[in-house]
Amino acid sequence: MPVPSIDPFHALSISALAHELAAQGRSIIHMEFGQPSTAAPRAALERARHVLATDPMGYWESQPLKERIALHYHETYGVSVQPAQVILTCGASPALVLALMTSFVPGARVAMARPGYVAYRNVVRALHMTPVEIPCGEEERFQLGVRAIAALDPAPEGLILASPANPTGTIVPADEMQAIADLCRARGICVISDEIYHGLSFGARARSILEYDPDALVVNSFSKYFSMAPWRLGWLVVPPAKIEAARARMGNLFLPPAALSQHAALAAFDCRDELDGHMKTYRRNRDLLLRALPEMGLRHIAPPDGAFYIYADIRHLTDDSMAFCRRLLLDTGVTTAPGVDFDPVDGKHFIRFSFAVATDLIEEAIRRMVPWFRQQADHTRDGVPV
Repeated sequence: MPVPSIDPFHALSISALAHELAAQGRSIIHMEFGQPSTAAPRAALERARHVLATDPMGYWESQPLKERIALHYHETYGVSVQPAQVILTCGASPALVLALMTSFVPGARVAMARPGYVAYRNVVRALHMTPVEIPCGEEERFQLGVRAIAALDPAPEGLILASPANPTGTIVPADEMQAIADLCRARGICVISDEIYHGLSFGARARSILEYDPDALVVNSFSKYFSMAPWRLGWLVVPPAKIEAARARMGNLFLPPAALSQHAALAAFDCRDELDGHMKTYRRNRDLLLRALPEMGLRHIAPPDGAFYIYADIRHLTDDSMAFCRRLLLDTGVTTAPGVDFDPVDGKHFIRFSFAVATDLIEEAIRRMVPWFRQQADHTRDGVPV
């Protein structure tokens, strides 16, 4: 069996160029990654300092943290999760790998939305499985729906669901989530739900798949809402029947995550007021960008219901989003993500902005981008330079 070919993460090369320019003295605004600009909660940092000074640490899986995560599902979603169902991981990425390896064999077909997070299709391919990408455009609010899943013939073995989604921020409504869960149960489709942006909603809250399907697997992490991306800590919730298989793979492939991160994360659960304060910043940043987009000529976007992204259609300016993002960076110092990372077919016409940075940086980015986008429109007709 040949080694599978996977696509690069193009935003990484854009970001590398941005750092090169910064080293040369350029003023750079990073809007390419979904990484909060805020630090970990104060209580988490204080706990980490204490542990560093008093505990030699080692390989360890925090039972109190697993219990707290299980309690979180009861408090937030009204569902029962046992601590043994919670597998702690070094971020959400290993949790996704673990979920796929625990649930499917090589050759399995795993459905997902297009556009969607770049790692979904690439991790599926790397594991010798087959991604089945479902095109989701403006009419579908760039989000999976039950009709599109029902139309798959034959039914795939698995489905990756994301709500709020990356790169779009769209949220699956509660009734649609119920319908998807019912359909997948009836067709024997195992659901993996990526819920790392939960807690980051601007209207109705995102629903967990566990409210509708207790046999689903859930990927989550402390990187987004908890503002702890550099701590590399996530978790996977597995149904009771898969605990033994998931733990065996976790122990052999990854080992437990850093003990220091686990100590800090437990303290972070008691910092809701501080963390909810970040949402005020994201909401303000979102509003600023939504007001500025028409001035930039960007009128077709995915509805940013949650997360901290805006996925915008730029087909009137280009059919090469990678080159467009590079030019935007070189001319203005604003770093963004090309749509080709999230959609290998139509992503050439899209760009993703992350508004997880400080508000003053959003304001400065807008000051730089508005005249630049206007200039591009003046020199472009139907995506072709004139």
